[in-house]
Amino acid sequence: MGNRNDKRGNLDLRPTTIERGFMKFAEGSCLISMGDTKVICTATVEERVPPWMKGRGSGWVTAEYAMLPRSGKERNGRETTKPAGRSQEIQRLIGRSLRPIVDLNLLGERMITLDCDVLSADGGTRCASITGAYVALVEAVSKLKLKRSPLTDAVAAVSVGVVGGMEMLDLCAEEDNRAGVDMNVIATGGGKYIEVQGTAEGAAYDRARLNRLLDVAQFGLDVLLEKQREAVAGLL
Repeated sequence: MGNRNDKRGNLDLRPTTIERGFMKFAEGSCLISMGDTKVICTATVEERVPPWMKGRGSGWVTAEYAMLPRSGKERNGRETTKPAGRSQEIQRLIGRSLRPIVDLNLLGERMITLDCDVLSADGGTRCASITGAYVALVEAVSKLKLKRSPLTDAVAAVSVGVVGGMEMLDLCAEEDNRAGVDMNVIATGGGKYIEVQGTAEGAAYDRARLNRLLDVAQFGLDVLLEKQREAVAGLL
């Protein structure tokens, strides 16, 4: 038992499930739940690419992110015309996180859009979105029946932080609000980092703490990568 509100140990993920094929009409989809954070991830395949990519013979992977009005404790307005700054930042992060594990030349002149819609937000929505978007992407690519898969690796993401002077894995919103250091770690199944976002909310932290946080993150990444493998079993 831990000192956290939900009695987790500091190296424990929240209860996590990935339900593939959640959306009937999408080429790829899943519902990922990490504690009370729940995100629907869908993948849409289109036989076109953005205008600036036409004629290159390669494809594109992009993402959109949004939170439902009552995904949090208070209602947030719908982003009907232009995504808010935070949503733009996160959807760019999701796209950046998935493109490195896709051979865009093998994809051909196709675009895959990954939509991540937050049903319930209790911290770690961007990490859940990235982890779930990979599963939706695998399902969509499997339906293309390509001679060779354009996917070169898996990718997952998890949050870590320092709360009350202690390194902790997979922060919920309450812990995130109290964190002295807040970090998101995005890595491939092969153990390479795609992005590490680490911010000192109070006092600066040293290299030793950074190394410990990355070690903590790896505990969670290993579990998430295994859950992804289970979710896409038979597709790769």
